[in-house]
Amino acid sequence: MRQPLLRFLRPPSIYWRSRLNKSKPPSRQHDLPQHSSPFITFRSMSVSKDPINHVAYGYIEDVERLSNYRPGGFHPITIGTELHKRYRVVHKLGYGTYSTVWLARDKESQEFVAVKVGVADSNLPEVDVLSALGSDHHSISGSSGRDLIPPVLDRFEIHGPNGVHPCYVTVPARGCVAGAKDGSYSRLFQLDVVRALAAQLILAVAFLHSHGYIHGDLHLGNVLLRLPFNFSQLSDEQLYEKNGAPELEPVIRLDHKDLLSGVPSHAIPPAWFGEPSERVSFPESNILLSDFGESFSPSQELRYESHTPISIRPPETRFEPDTPLSFSSDIWTLACTIWSVSGQRPLFDGTIATEDDITCEQVDAFGLLPPEWWRKWDAGRHWYTEAGNPTNGRTVRSWEDRFEDSIQKPRRDERLAAFDLEESTAILAMMWPMLSFKPEDRPTIGQVLESDWMLRWGLPTYERLRTW
Repeated sequence: MRQPLLRFLRPPSIYWRSRLNKSKPPSRQHDLPQHSSPFITFRSMSVSKDPINHVAYGYIEDVERLSNYRPGGFHPITIGTELHKRYRVVHKLGYGTYSTVWLARDKESQEFVAVKVGVADSNLPEVDVLSALGSDHHSISGSSGRDLIPPVLDRFEIHGPNGVHPCYVTVPARGCVAGAKDGSYSRLFQLDVVRALAAQLILAVAFLHSHGYIHGDLHLGNVLLRLPFNFSQLSDEQLYEKNGAPELEPVIRLDHKDLLSGVPSHAIPPAWFGEPSERVSFPESNILLSDFGESFSPSQELRYESHTPISIRPPETRFEPDTPLSFSSDIWTLACTIWSVSGQRPLFDGTIATEDDITCEQVDAFGLLPPEWWRKWDAGRHWYTEAGNPTNGRTVRSWEDRFEDSIQKPRRDERLAAFDLEESTAILAMMWPMLSFKPEDRPTIGQVLESDWMLRWGLPTYERLRTW
């Protein structure tokens, strides 16, 4: 049985920490409106090849795969395009494997909106989830959990040279939380911002679970920071002056032939309206939980495979692959995401990591796997003896070590407030059971809402943010 240890007896381990250039654009690994930096762009001579038409294109950094502009693929969009006779495209927000996302001006409301355009002849499953959530005005314990979920403002189809494309309209965001960290030297938020972000994440998940949905893909790339309330008051010219005009990169076939009708003449790297994490102020810490492409209702369908990043993937998906995902899978990833919000380093390092690497880190942090899992983990003998002791005197980073060297020490080093002993005890006591190996041992989201940390720090901070 794991026992939570709140003492700090061992010195923090020494680790290498990369110092990212502030202007480095965030990585684009997920199908959501993430944002790249407007300051620098790197180009390479890699090739994007259309396997159907056997056409190769010159590679352009930080844009969608050009070979996917083909029948059944992306719809070609340019700045100034009017979608659905209503939404005039003014910039690009992001892209993923199955969609592109555009900033547009709604001609009727004169507000900026985000328009997500899917690949042809597909569906955007998150629209049904968001529409179902948006139609119910039920709230949780007097909270505004519903306000943390993006509303679907409109939905329509586009008929283009590559097929029929599903589209939906929602509110734009300034960038994801992961992008704010990636654009930062310290990769840290102010402590009040940490509390606000963590509390809102818990409330958003509580809203989803109370309506019978599992998010299925909780991580910082899917947590968006809202734009300022007066953002739509900017004219297009003011928007470009403040954030940079769209960069039009010519699309070139390597065989020098003319582009096909379904291929845009220019590719456009996304804009970034965000700020480095340490510069995000408390009033700017309002979030939206995004990307519901992996969301589902377990009462209506069973799913067994998790597509969350390997470093925060719930361990039961590896050791109990025949057991369907449950609400508890969100609880594990929620705890990992709160950890990443709080500190400089994630709980488990997923850089070039294998499943075995992550399992080793989990055992280092939490102790032995459940016996039936331990017997299945053949690779464990490389790191542990049969009795569960580290092999060859290998140094491990415990739960306490990780809290100190990933969260507390970096905050002190950057002269940012760290958690005091009382709050440290409370937030660790909240997260520890959320990270129980067996899903049935984890608390429900309702129990997380009633944790000491939420009642004394999280909810009061969120209420203060709502009235700011």
